Amino acid sequence: MTDNGSEFKKVDELELTSDEDGFLVYRTSLFYCDPMASWQKGCIEKNHEFIRYAIPKKKSLNPYNQDDITLLMNHINSIKRPGLGNKCPYELIEEDDEDFHELMRLLKMHLIPPDEVHLMPDLFIEK
Repeated sequence: MTDNGSEFKKVDELELTSDEDGFLVYRTSLFYCDPMASWQKGCIEKNHEFIRYAIPKKKSLNPYNQDDITLLMNHINSIKRPGLGNKCPYELIEEDDEDFHELMRLLKMHLIPPDEVHLMPDLFIEK
C-alpha cells in the first residue's frame, strides 16, 4: 500500500510485465491509501524514507535492476526497529519456518550484519 506520490503514478509499469510471448502479466498489485488517511500506511513510510536515503527523490528508478533493489531491501530489512521490539524484520522469522526460509533463499533475501548496513547512494557502486 502506498500514497499517491509521483513515483507511483505509472501503475501499469509497476504492476505489469511482458512474458516470453509478449503478453502482459501481473507481477504485483499496487494499492493506494485513502486521501488524508496516513494511518493506513503504517510503517511503510519509514521504508520509503530508507529508500530515499539510497535513491534520492526525483531520481529515476529506471537505472536500477532487480539485484540493486534486492540489495537495497536486504539493507532496509536488516535495520532494527523500536516497533519490532528492537529487532529487524528478518529477525522476526521463525527459525523453523522452512517455507519462508526457502522463499527468502529464492528471492535472495538475507540479513546484513548491523555494522554493514549502508543506506547511501554509493550502496550501488561495485566494490
